[in-house]
Amino acid sequence: MTAFEHETKSRTERYSGPIFTVYTDEITMSSGGTAHRDIVINKNAVGVVALDEVGRVALIKQYRHPVGTQLWELPAGLRDVDGEDLVAAAARELGEEADLVAARYDLLVDLHTSPGFTAETIRIFLARELSPVPEADRHERQDEEADIELAWIELDEAVAMVLRGDITNAAAVAGLLSTARARDDGWATLRPA
Repeated sequence: MTAFEHETKSRTERYSGPIFTVYTDEITMSSGGTAHRDIVINKNAVGVVALDEVGRVALIKQYRHPVGTQLWELPAGLRDVDGEDLVAAAARELGEEADLVAARYDLLVDLHTSPGFTAETIRIFLARELSPVPEADRHERQDEEADIELAWIELDEAVAMVLRGDITNAAAVAGLLSTARARDDGWATLRPA
């Protein structure tokens, strides 16, 4: 059986802002008709599981207005620097949000964050061989980043937090679970960054 090829018949822009654009697409359906689907297109993102030499991960707690609360997350952010390499973007976010530099990066996992309405992807890296960003070179955090709380949590406890529902950010869930699996497999499943 051949898969049905959906075709976009029309696209109407509903909103365009600095981070994302919302469209309504009319697409063909396998039943012969068409349907309208609202979609969000944005800049995509990177995230980092920073793992220290004793098996702790750097988690940040940050206010997220759409859910009205602070969430435990990985250092992460938009790919909003034109032409920036993905590892460089991950390193930038790690420095800005956790004041850390990593000498080693490996690829953990790629995610479609919510494919029912957005094409957004996030690539999660494992960062190791960590050192602090010198005090004079640290990023000045503003807006919701100004209140970031950094915590070092043992990887198995972070996984337990996921399973208890204390960590619900999708990128953090996937990053932490894939890090624990990679560790349990002796790091053999990691892909080159």
